Amino acid sequence: MIRPDDIHTDIDSLLARLAGFFSSRQVDAYLVGGWVRDALMRRPTGRDIDLAVEGDALQLGSALADSLGGGYAAIGREHGVARVVVPRHDGMERVDSPGSKEGPGLPETASEGWTIDLSPFTGPIEDDLARRDFTIDAMAVPLAKWDSDPLDEAVIDPLNGRHDLAARLVKAAGPEVFREDPGRLLRAVRLAGQLRSRLTPETARMVAGNAHLVGQVSGERLRDEFLAILALDGARPYLEVLDRLDLLCRVIPELEATKGVDQPRMHYWDVWGHLIHTVEYAEGVTNGHQHSPVYSLTPWDPQTKAHFDQVLAGGHIRRTYLKLAGLLHDIAKPQTKSVDETGRTRFLGHSELGADMVRERLSQLRLPNRAVDSVATMVNYHLRPDTMWQGLDHPTPRAVYRYFRDLGDAAIDTLYLSLADYLAAKGPEYSLEDWGVHARMVAYLLDAGSKPRVADRKERLVTGRDLIEQFQLEPGPIFGEILDRIDEARGAGEISSRDEGLDLAARLLGDFRSANAGPLRGGRP
Repeated sequence: MIRPDDIHTDIDSLLARLAGFFSSRQVDAYLVGGWVRDALMRRPTGRDIDLAVEGDALQLGSALADSLGGGYAAIGREHGVARVVVPRHDGMERVDSPGSKEGPGLPETASEGWTIDLSPFTGPIEDDLARRDFTIDAMAVPLAKWDSDPLDEAVIDPLNGRHDLAARLVKAAGPEVFREDPGRLLRAVRLAGQLRSRLTPETARMVAGNAHLVGQVSGERLRDEFLAILALDGARPYLEVLDRLDLLCRVIPELEATKGVDQPRMHYWDVWGHLIHTVEYAEGVTNGHQHSPVYSLTPWDPQTKAHFDQVLAGGHIRRTYLKLAGLLHDIAKPQTKSVDETGRTRFLGHSELGADMVRERLSQLRLPNRAVDSVATMVNYHLRPDTMWQGLDHPTPRAVYRYFRDLGDAAIDTLYLSLADYLAAKGPEYSLEDWGVHARMVAYLLDAGSKPRVADRKERLVTGRDLIEQFQLEPGPIFGEILDRIDEARGAGEISSRDEGLDLAARLLGDFRSANAGPLRGGRP
């Protein structure tokens, strides 16, 4: 059998059990779609298995889940599609599936197991394959022959998908595939990117001709396909393909207004070009040193790599969401562009407005709240790393503390967005010396921010009770301000004990009393 050497060995036993399950019930079952395609390409076949089964897929799916000790849910009731998730390890508890009221439900750790989708067919399997989306996914292998050696001899291929696979072509299986399911419009580009292939000219024309149908696709599906494209290494060219096919600005309409918006001389590209290239550089600055004179200056270590490889939300890693922030960080520049009396082009408030626009758009695309918050925070604060220096050799400890306090979970990501933003502003006209200065600035902030901060400590030096007992201060607005100032001084390394914190509180109270020349708000005179 053609199968990559590094595939997890448990997949063999799983396929054998699947074959035995359907054989014992005298049900014809076929491996279809991605598993067949990837196996023929000698790629790891992953943990998703698509089966075409003769009969009631919902009933079979429920029985299969019981047999394998997995979870079950109906994911496409109108088409009779069932999903079974098989734990990677035995003994995993099953929980109720939020979206299904039948069957034992899906395991909490479904991402660590295998997902098996069962779709029903009637009649010859060739007829079912002819109704699929692309020729490279319109191939099947009888499940009973999953271990054939060579696998090629067991493949059923009515649309000559093997030829297109070898030629690195993504070809629509028929003239109606996009009208039947507009979600396939983005999937075509995503497949081309994942397989390092290209759309056939006719398929590209079909996609462009049906681009207007993308509005019929659910936000969830657009989100999944679009993020999968952004997750690709080398995502920028595929974003440009989406744009040429009239899809990108239908997914994110706000991008259309950025085209042709000129910027000051310090920018090589207009706003549109700058955003597209920021995605490219966001990949670059989160991909290690790469034996490159540019990227070797980027702050990078195993901890940073682990940070950007971390899943943030919805199954996608921080690196993908950083690229999304790169694509959107200047999205409000068209709305905020102005020219002052000196002829200088300004974009005042574009970060704040952009964050609001990003929240609205990403919420419509049904991104998880944590992802929306992270991307919006990066957009809102993407200029802050530069402003922290203010002509100084280094930012003050207070400025560093405030930065990490205010940005929280998005602080590191925003520093790398500033690196990508810098490179995308300069383009091919960058100066290696100036870039090195900027990279060292970011490295300093990363190092300074890695020290323990107040937010990481459970106990405050001074509490509200201390303010009441020591200064007879009543709870009120001034409470929070004094406690925050004490935390800030602690985070900046200016104080480290309770006594020092109380001394600072006394000075602050004196300053407040002098400034107000009377009773304090929320306190006693």
